[in-house]
Amino acid sequence: MDNFGRQAVAGLRVLLALTVLTGILYPAAVWGVSRLPGLHANAEAVDTTSIGIDREGDQWFRTRPSAATLPASGGSNKGERNAEYDAVVAERRTAVAQREAVAEDRVPEDAVTASASGLDPHISTAYAELQVPRVARARGLGEDRVRALVAGHTDGRAAGVLGEPGVNVTALNRALG
Repeated sequence: MDNFGRQAVAGLRVLLALTVLTGILYPAAVWGVSRLPGLHANAEAVDTTSIGIDREGDQWFRTRPSAATLPASGGSNKGERNAEYDAVVAERRTAVAQREAVAEDRVPEDAVTASASGLDPHISTAYAELQVPRVARARGLGEDRVRALVAGHTDGRAAGVLGEPGVNVTALNRALG
């Protein structure tokens, strides 16, 4: 066999090995790890507060809206000059204002605009404060008690100067039980 033939056979061996490795073994390993006990419970991330989990009902704090449907993540790529996007934001603003029993101009921006991934667990302190009366009423707790829980789950600015303080809704809802 000449030099070209040996190189072709070697190339085919590498192609076959990488195909088996990246096309069969790696996906099978990822699938196997995803089936380990403790990683899933009722389709909710377990033991993590890094993913925003939105819960229905007046007894829970709500996360930011998501442009994605779980388990996927991603934005919509629609900007504020897009009429369809404006209509969705206006619809969300009306719904939040009705749910929280406030005027639409009191609804914070993060209550009606999705995060980039759609999985951010943080909301603004203004959006959390807006939800305190509803959650307190639904749970039969005093607003001061609920505000104390909100304060306990509020993260400061990154590195002390970047961004705004945010409330981790996933951790807050877990603390509420």
